[in-house]
Amino acid sequence: MPAKSYGEPAVLLSGQGGVRGSILFQLKRSQSLTTKELASRLGVSLNAVRHHLRDMEQHGLVEYRIERRGVGAPVFAYRLADAGLALFPRRYETLLLGLLQQLVKTQGREQAVALLDAYFNNLAERVQPDLADSSPDQRLTKIASLLSVEGYMAEAAADTLTEHNCAIREVAEQFPEICEAEAKFLSTVLNADVRRKRHILNGCTACEYRVRPAGSDAPVEDNA
Repeated sequence: MPAKSYGEPAVLLSGQGGVRGSILFQLKRSQSLTTKELASRLGVSLNAVRHHLRDMEQHGLVEYRIERRGVGAPVFAYRLADAGLALFPRRYETLLLGLLQQLVKTQGREQAVALLDAYFNNLAERVQPDLADSSPDQRLTKIASLLSVEGYMAEAAADTLTEHNCAIREVAEQFPEICEAEAKFLSTVLNADVRRKRHILNGCTACEYRVRPAGSDAPVEDNA
């Protein structure tokens, strides 16, 4: 199954549209990219890309490092800096984190974790009717679309679900149990064995899940 494009987000802060916004979007999806790679992906000139990168670097949105890629001279590879990462959506993060912290204070951490589990259980119940007659590929595509609406920049490919953005990263850092609740949710709604291969909280640029539909004989490797 080919990768499903989720489109460039319309949720970046004001002033980050056009080529500038497209550069940020491409860097969010990738580990790092050179000026030439960005120009090729966007179909614009090298000078245009350099102009925007210089400006964004001055504003602390991007940074570069020198990389060696096989034979040849080292290249300057750009990636998002913390300020650039912060431009991407983090829906309900402040409200959810505050609620969880208050629940920990009043009723203990176990109750906060139970709330996270209940949220994903309820979400699974709501989406199941739309998935009832769907093939495994259709399920994967529909769930990727759902997650993208929630700000996760999700992408469905062959037996893989990738989330290029964490919409509740600060919550996940303080309550990593939410990541396990999400994995169980995905397993339920996809009717599949789901294993996380990459994790944003471990320093990866995306959360990536390998998906083996129920009844499939294809092995799924253990978590990296």
